[in-house]
Amino acid sequence: MTAFARLALVTLAALTAGSCNPSSANADTMDPAIPPTQAADPEKPASLPVVPAGAQLATLGTGCFWCTEAIFQQIPGVLSATSGYMGGSKANPTYQEVCEETTGHAEVIQVVFDPKKLTYPELLGWFWQSHDPTQLNRQGADVGTQYRSAIFFHSPEQESAAVAALETAQKDFPERIVTEITKASVFYPAENYHQDYYFLNKNKNGYCSSVISPKLRKLKLKE
Repeated sequence: MTAFARLALVTLAALTAGSCNPSSANADTMDPAIPPTQAADPEKPASLPVVPAGAQLATLGTGCFWCTEAIFQQIPGVLSATSGYMGGSKANPTYQEVCEETTGHAEVIQVVFDPKKLTYPELLGWFWQSHDPTQLNRQGADVGTQYRSAIFFHSPEQESAAVAALETAQKDFPERIVTEITKASVFYPAENYHQDYYFLNKNKNGYCSSVISPKLRKLKLKE
């Protein structure tokens, strides 16, 4: 599916879907069944994630952020997962601009996690399982630089862990892993209608049932 096809799919959802509060999570993991706590303009960027004391950030790109978010928000130890953009040259990019590949951004999720319950290497284990890191600038039918496989590290320790994890993961893939490992830059939360997209739209959008649901089923996560 091209970026513009996906853009067309979300037009109606943007008008009907509410916002998922990025910080609405239980103690161990986000609960997708929790409805948004307040209405928000669906076209406005979501709020930056709240990072409690002792928690850490991870920023990951595995293709379409609808898919990535639906997976990572269910992992025990994840406190929140916010869809957004990173790695580009333009401030405050919009979804349409990112789809046009004019800003250089990747679709990512920014994960807030409790390192006492989920280590960064364990989080990266889910990263390798959740997509095909050997596909360059695409995931399946989603084609474009915004869908690139990417790890944006937030510290030297995360960088070292990411490099080591890639070397280990390479043993499981016959093709060369092309994941970008880059220092984190400014994170721009995506528009509100992208947040918690799968769980708010899984019965409305065919992409959810045909692409995201099978991934969740494979990983034995809630559909």
